[in-house]
Amino acid sequence: MSSGIAIIHENAARIADEMEARAALLGLEVSRLGNGARLVDAGVRAPGSIEAGRLFAEACLGGLGRVNITSRPLGPATILEARVAVDRPLLACLGSQYAGWRVKTPGFFAMGSGPARALAAIEPLFAKLPLASRASRSVLLLETSTLPGEDVAHLIATRCGLAPDAVTLVAAATSSLAGATQIAARSVETALHKLLELGFDLETIVSGAGDAPIAPGHPDPLQAIGRTNDAVLYGASVSLWVRAEDAAVDAVLRRVPSSSSRDHGRLFHDLFREHGDFYKIDPMLFSPARVTFLNERTGRVSSAGTPDEGMLRRSFGIA
Repeated sequence: MSSGIAIIHENAARIADEMEARAALLGLEVSRLGNGARLVDAGVRAPGSIEAGRLFAEACLGGLGRVNITSRPLGPATILEARVAVDRPLLACLGSQYAGWRVKTPGFFAMGSGPARALAAIEPLFAKLPLASRASRSVLLLETSTLPGEDVAHLIATRCGLAPDAVTLVAAATSSLAGATQIAARSVETALHKLLELGFDLETIVSGAGDAPIAPGHPDPLQAIGRTNDAVLYGASVSLWVRAEDAAVDAVLRRVPSSSSRDHGRLFHDLFREHGDFYKIDPMLFSPARVTFLNERTGRVSSAGTPDEGMLRRSFGIA
């Protein structure tokens, strides 16, 4: 796994360069903070776009995944959908895409994704998996309703061992088009994180692909968070190409989908209001609705879980 880890930093930086070059067409606002850090507003004050969300998601994946946006029917409506295909999913999804860095300073909070996480390596995940790395520049992508300032960039650069002018921060609110799009592109990542919690050998996963609806935005931040989570819990389907023993797949198969959680069957917004804390919700809930294992070693295809269009329509307000 150590070979080639650093590629995620340069890949994401090149995607950020493209975002800056195409900023006007993508609905982005790009600036330099006082300490030299580059800030890309993809959906906080800037309007953003579908393409901005797609590039945001590919940067989150360290350039090791391909994201496509299409449409899908949902009852009488037609909604957007994000489809993702990932090679080297352990590195791309957990070493980069997973939103595991809680970035906090006075007056600012964001969930951080992207390859800069592997430079800071402050999350427990990096003690379990050989994913930490070094680089000369990197990118952190922030899910936040507030644009970061110099203090945030300084904190991130210091934790990453970089000068501030070697750091790019890309920010989008959950309710924005880019924000909702990049969350929908996390279908494979949520499956891998669940499998990590279940003790499955993630190095046996060769590639992954998934799809999930892009949740409609909502002016209430908690409703927006609820919809984006429901999109994955009740709408995402993931396929994983593995080289494993069938017994290893059988041991986790029915525990991977969100339906294995005691909190399944309720809207995420309602769960959040009841518990009052994101981290008090059953962690086993954070999974795609359906997972399929395609086992190259034995030729067997195994699947569990079912998407729930009724829950999606309730969440999205589709009569």
